[in-house]
Amino acid sequence: MEFIYNKGELPNVAKQIVTHSKSKILAFYAPMGAGKTTLIKSLVKELGSSDTVSSPTFGLVNEYALETGELLGFHFDFYRLNDESEAMDMGLDDYLSSNGWIFMEWPEKIPNLLPADIQNITIEIIDETTRKLILSK
Repeated sequence: MEFIYNKGELPNVAKQIVTHSKSKILAFYAPMGAGKTTLIKSLVKELGSSDTVSSPTFGLVNEYALETGELLGFHFDFYRLNDESEAMDMGLDDYLSSNGWIFMEWPEKIPNLLPADIQNITIEIIDETTRKLILSK
């Protein structure tokens, strides 16, 4: 499934991802500045949270909750990892076994740790304001 979109269309794109995703574990593949965190912000809102979404670049993981206080999920940014053992040391297995949504930026840094039941999302930069998103297995 593919979408061509601009920032104003993000709420609809988020709705489509939630509807059509084969998994609650989402891996975002995109170059720096493509809008991964901005899309995740729309997904978190679509899923029922008003938490402030920011890239967890330095903390590696952010946790988001629903309005009811229940767990919505976790947002990872693996950009700064030196190797996969760092993800294991932070307890990645425990996060993946939670029932929450998982949003992973830079999953290519941990290829051997990605579960089989993952939804790959690729974002390509078309121009300054337009992106192409591809949902694939």
